Parts: sequence; C-alpha cells; structure tokens
Amino acid sequence: MPAYNSVFNASEPAPRLVGNFPLFPLRTKVRGPVYPLPFPDPPLPANESPDPSSESYDILDEVLALFRANTFFRNFEIQGPADRLLVYGIWFVSDCLTKIKPNATLREATKDVTNLALDLNFAIPGDPAFPLNQMYEPPRDRQDAEILRQYMSQVRQELAARLLARVYDEGDAKPSKWWLSFTKRKFMGKGL
Repeated sequence: MPAYNSVFNASEPAPRLVGNFPLFPLRTKVRGPVYPLPFPDPPLPANESPDPSSESYDILDEVLALFRANTFFRNFEIQGPADRLLVYGIWFVSDCLTKIKPNATLREATKDVTNLALDLNFAIPGDPAFPLNQMYEPPRDRQDAEILRQYMSQVRQELAARLLARVYDEGDAKPSKWWLSFTKRKFMGKGL
C-alpha cells in the first residue's frame, strides 16, 4: 500500500521553489518570506484544522493530518513539490514528539519544543547533515539559501505550536499518550 501524498501537489498557482523545496503560503502569525493565509471565520480552537476545501487550509494542517498514517511507511514516492515539504514536516513533528516527555506539563513541553523550533542551526537541503540530499536540490545561491532557511524556520515554529495544541488538547497536565506512542517510529527510517 502506498503512503499518503499531498493534495497540494496539484495546487494552482504553483508555489515558488527554492531548489526543489516549495514555499507554500501558511496560516500563521510567524513572520517569514511567504504571505500568510487568512484565518478561518469563525475562529477554530487551536487543536483543530479548517476543512480541506477552505482557503485557510494549508500544508501544515495536512502534515499533522497525515503524520500518524505516513509514519508507518518506510518508503515514500515523491509525486510533486508539496511532498518534499510533507516529508520535512513529518520528520520535524517526529523530532518534536521526542522532546515531549510522558509526564511533562504543557509549560515544560512548550519550552522544549519551542527551543527546538527556534534553533537556527538546522540543516537545509544541500548541507551535508541534511538527511535526504538525494531527494532535495540545494538552493542556487546564498540569497536563496537564506530565504529557504527563513521559510523552514517559519514552518518549524508554526508546526511546533499546532502540534502542542493537539498533544495537549485535553488539558495542561499530561500529553496525549496517543500522540506520544509515535515517538519511537521513524518515518522512512530517518530523522532530522
């Protein structure tokens, strides 16, 4: 059975690419190189995503929706640029879940996950430490590399905030065991 690919592969207009990494618009308040999508009206709780047909639905909603199903796959066929962001997002969510301890309060988990998201010393495509350089093209020049780093930082910060809202949707005391059950799994046998 094949893994679940992104519905954004067929999106029009096509997103800007840096290397072959897409820069999709995001529903976020975090500053970055892409324009933000509108927030749903009426506002949704932080632990919910808008309907996929809504203009507020973005690739990060899809990352969180497909994370659990795709984590079980060791192979993933890239069918378009959105799949590259989907793969990166799933790896980052896995990293975030390993930072959340089973008895951590929301405050402790927020501190650990936010530190991971805000850390600017992460590998981008083309860096020797990036896990799947054979699937990702490096940026053309230093300016593209900086834009890509800013976008990936924006993605990391927004994904961290949305993940915490889902992991702690039942209260601040303990994380969801259901989400933490995926901490040992490695998507495609790799991680960031």
